[in-house]
Amino acid sequence: MANPAAGAIAGTADPRGILEFLSSTLTATIVAAVTTVLAWAGIGYYLLALWSARAFVHSLRRPRPAYAPSVSILKPVHGLDHEMYSAFASHCRQDYAGEYEILFGVSSLNDPAVTAVHQLQEEFPDHAIRIIECPELLGANGKVSNLVQMLPHARHPYILINDSDIVVSPHYLTNIMAGFAPTPAHKRTVGMVTAPYRGRAHGKPRKEPTLGSRMEALGISTDFFPGVLTARRIEGGIHFGLGSTLAVSRDALRHIDGLAPLVDYLADDYELGARIAAAGFDVELSAEVVETWVPPYDAAGFLEHQLRWYRSTRDSRRWGYAGLVFTFGLPWAFCNLIATGLSLEGIALFVLALVVRIALALAVGVGILGDTQVLRDLLLLLPRDLIALALWAWSFAGDTVTWRGERFLLNRGKLIRSQPKPASST
Repeated sequence: MANPAAGAIAGTADPRGILEFLSSTLTATIVAAVTTVLAWAGIGYYLLALWSARAFVHSLRRPRPAYAPSVSILKPVHGLDHEMYSAFASHCRQDYAGEYEILFGVSSLNDPAVTAVHQLQEEFPDHAIRIIECPELLGANGKVSNLVQMLPHARHPYILINDSDIVVSPHYLTNIMAGFAPTPAHKRTVGMVTAPYRGRAHGKPRKEPTLGSRMEALGISTDFFPGVLTARRIEGGIHFGLGSTLAVSRDALRHIDGLAPLVDYLADDYELGARIAAAGFDVELSAEVVETWVPPYDAAGFLEHQLRWYRSTRDSRRWGYAGLVFTFGLPWAFCNLIATGLSLEGIALFVLALVVRIALALAVGVGILGDTQVLRDLLLLLPRDLIALALWAWSFAGDTVTWRGERFLLNRGKLIRSQPKPASST
């Protein structure tokens, strides 16, 4: 049988046509080869993440000694969302043997959240609940600015920081604070305990969750947290914090000069954990899973939030971030499928990547985080991962992010306002 390629070349009278044909064929071959390698690397990463998840689950079988020190919960708040009060109340329903207090930090006493805190004080009169006014803007990160001003009012030797929309179980404090108990597994003193989280997708009032919100929640459970577990396995422990829970000892805070150095960092949670680990303390990843409220993002809001996260991660973990190119197994397998013209080999590689990707999503998202939304949204895995790959590539194209309605320039993790913030009118 005659070679079709040879016939095509022989039938091309124009030498430029021959060169274009050879060039396109060579390009297709290179693209197919590169995407094959990257797809296999991604499948290897999925398997590594599954192994890391198994190691994390195995570590949870170690008995935890009872440990319930006094702790101050610091919650910086700004505005009031419709589910925020139930998140506040969940912190007051703790089955905890130790003493704890809850401090809410607001930039102004006219903030709508103040009314909700007053309601909380009335519903739980036996709890130590206080409002701290934080009028100064100490840096570009308003949350950390509030935390710096709240810290002197905290009375207890341990500080726990989490966001205003975090919903916790009655055993939250018991399980988090147990992480500070000295055990043979820790060669160093535990300076921070952080916690995994899942996102709860939402929609507009009385409407189904938006597509952007569902994709955000899916990414947290099936991409972000598997990455956390893999980093923990490879690096021999976790060396950063997750904003869902940042429980720290006063001793660890003293060693890193407190929270004030973080007032200009976007990824303050990562930076706090990294500095505590660098100061010679262990960072413990708890088994306690909390839940965060995912806003009803439209397409633009979802993409904006994801791009901010990617650029923040890029500035925090530069080498690790570059290595993410080898973690997009399913998108690369899909690209290979197209590049090989739906060849049998391409189909087999795509199916293998899909099966392992789904296994990882179920093992971590459902098995560890208890996120049943993953089952509903499995069909979104491929489009969500393709968007993630595109955003990862796009994140290298600039250094600007939009956060809380303002535009900033990122410089090694620090926020620099593109334009000076206008002074408040009095």
